[in-house]
Amino acid sequence: MIMSPSYWFESSTVNFEIGGQTMTLETGRLAKQAAGAVVVSYGETTVLVTAASAKAREGIDFFPLTVDFVEKTAAAGKIPGGFFKREGRLSDREVLVSRFIDRSIRPLFADGYRDETQVIATVLSADGENAPDIPAFIGASAALHISDLPFIGPIAAVRVGRVEGSLVTNPTKTQRDESDLELIVAGNADALVMVEGGGNEIGEAEMLEALRYAHDQLKLQLPPQEALREQAGKPKRDIAPPADASEVAAKVEALVGERMREAVQIPEKKARYAALDALDKEAVESLVAPFRDEKVSFASLADIEGRRAELGQLTGQAKGATHDLRSKLMRERILKESVRIDGRGLRDVRPIACEVRPFPRVHGVALFTRGETQAMVSATLGSAADAQTIDALTERYSKNFLLHYNFPPFSVGEARFLRGPGRREVGHGTLAERAISAVLPDLENFPYTVRVVSETLESNGSSSMATVCGSSLALMDAGVPIRAPVAGIAMGLIEDGDDIAVLSDILGDEDHLGDMDFKVAGTRSGITALQMDIKIRSVDWKVLESALEQAKEGRLHILDRMEAETKAELGGAFGPRTDLSDFAPRLEAFWIKPDRIRDVIGPGGRVIRAIQETTGVKVDIEDSGQVQVFSPNLENLEKARQMIEELTQEAEVGRIYYGKVKRITDFGAFVEIFPGTDGMIHISHMAEGRVERITDVVEEGDEVVAKCIDIDPSGRIRLSRKEALAELTE
Repeated sequence: MIMSPSYWFESSTVNFEIGGQTMTLETGRLAKQAAGAVVVSYGETTVLVTAASAKAREGIDFFPLTVDFVEKTAAAGKIPGGFFKREGRLSDREVLVSRFIDRSIRPLFADGYRDETQVIATVLSADGENAPDIPAFIGASAALHISDLPFIGPIAAVRVGRVEGSLVTNPTKTQRDESDLELIVAGNADALVMVEGGGNEIGEAEMLEALRYAHDQLKLQLPPQEALREQAGKPKRDIAPPADASEVAAKVEALVGERMREAVQIPEKKARYAALDALDKEAVESLVAPFRDEKVSFASLADIEGRRAELGQLTGQAKGATHDLRSKLMRERILKESVRIDGRGLRDVRPIACEVRPFPRVHGVALFTRGETQAMVSATLGSAADAQTIDALTERYSKNFLLHYNFPPFSVGEARFLRGPGRREVGHGTLAERAISAVLPDLENFPYTVRVVSETLESNGSSSMATVCGSSLALMDAGVPIRAPVAGIAMGLIEDGDDIAVLSDILGDEDHLGDMDFKVAGTRSGITALQMDIKIRSVDWKVLESALEQAKEGRLHILDRMEAETKAELGGAFGPRTDLSDFAPRLEAFWIKPDRIRDVIGPGGRVIRAIQETTGVKVDIEDSGQVQVFSPNLENLEKARQMIEELTQEAEVGRIYYGKVKRITDFGAFVEIFPGTDGMIHISHMAEGRVERITDVVEEGDEVVAKCIDIDPSGRIRLSRKEALAELTE
């Protein structure tokens, strides 16, 4: 008997309104073997999100979570470009969405959960107006919430834009193009847990208003997820709580507590790590050695495996105790004494050193050092042909500003294989790119493709914000006319009950052991980029407001230091150089009539190739008629421009030309007044008096002077040799 599809599944569906459109959550129809699977539809955009797990691998002492957001080109009715014609490694956009979901859901799993867990969001349909990233996030939370995995949810996310001064929930592509603000905000009923976005120099009060608005909007998406769980949720699996390690922690503190208290106060990172690592090893060895060296007889293989497991558990508890003791001592000192690891106060920014043009051949380069964090940032200018073509899911476009962030292992004193950029590098580079993009000149006024590369040479906190500062300096050094310098700062938070400390310019340890990582970049006028991760259940809005104001204070201080360090080197003003580097190529853009493009290109491209080979320049011509001439020097650029103008110049009535006679007829002579453009001198305009035959005055190949006396509506040019001679002899 063949069963109808209705017997194969029982689906559950929840609908709700958000951002003026209906969002639908459905489970039970697709991917039923996953631990949790939800299909999210918003407009005509549809995303399938699945959650699955496998047994924990032996020896794993962390939570192995993987999140992948995958855009299938079939969802937009496209076939992948390239040779292989199938989806390959994740694009940068897919990586960024994956990171956004990962960072938000990772802290919400039960303590002690170590099973291999994977969340996959697959775009099934894309309408080009409603971005699939927010539905993917909602689907990830819902799939985990209805599954048996120990996820403490739900959470939700929303995109916020601002169009004509009004905040908009989940703006469409058309609205995003008009918006001066874009935030992606994730949170639960109590507070925000993640923020990513930026704007065009947004004030702190306006940013806080947008965050409050986002929280109100995302809370609307929590009850529907609860409703879906009521319909189709599975009982949560039991997770054994971590074994009581209080006895081990007490022993560790008794063994090394006082010496560790001194070690966490060592300002220099390498010396501090060396001292702490030595104490960690001493504490672990002191606790494990008696157990390991104890003489025990085993009756079976199971006894041996059990003993090995006990040793592993004790070792893990000892290592965890030393880590927790580090955190406790560092946090206590900050909260009770308002003194940080390196001796700074809560609002103090580390010493800053800046240098522009430390190396001669680069178009623009800056060295930015803040404490033990250092970034070398270069800016390179190229032509339109150097722009990156992005073959996105629903559109294809050119990207004329690129910012790439690299984090080599030596920056933290490590040695490992160099591979392609990881997800962290993609995320940090995108954050810095967003911060700088807001102050870049319009392409019409500065038609260069600009690539900025940040090499992290040393890292101890906030290398992404060092990249922002270094990028701003490198662009000004290159002569890119940015509207204003940009600086960035990373803020932190230590909270214990009612005791709260907001930290400016955090170190790596303060990030790792703290409760919040809050990066803010912007100009003196406002915020251009924002990123926030919260590691505790909630942060009070007053604390968030205080952090924004403290970040502004730090940002302005950094801009002051950047100005003091580089103003003289940049020519006496804290802004872009007035001239490009001697080694930077020259680019000039001008317009020709679109119907004259063929004259510049020539049959089979022969004319434009000849121009480029003769002058050594690169010529790009847009369909609109914009011509960009890209040259290593001004002389060749002017030569190429002159050649193009000669090919495309238009005749003007009243102007005198020197041309060559190309053809003679009984009634006149056709004269080429410039390449590709002929005019006719009628026999009556050949000379004063009556002319019997044209050949009495000129022959083919002769050079003659002629004045343009008329251009008829069809473009035919009438010339007069007689009037030209009369005018020249006056």
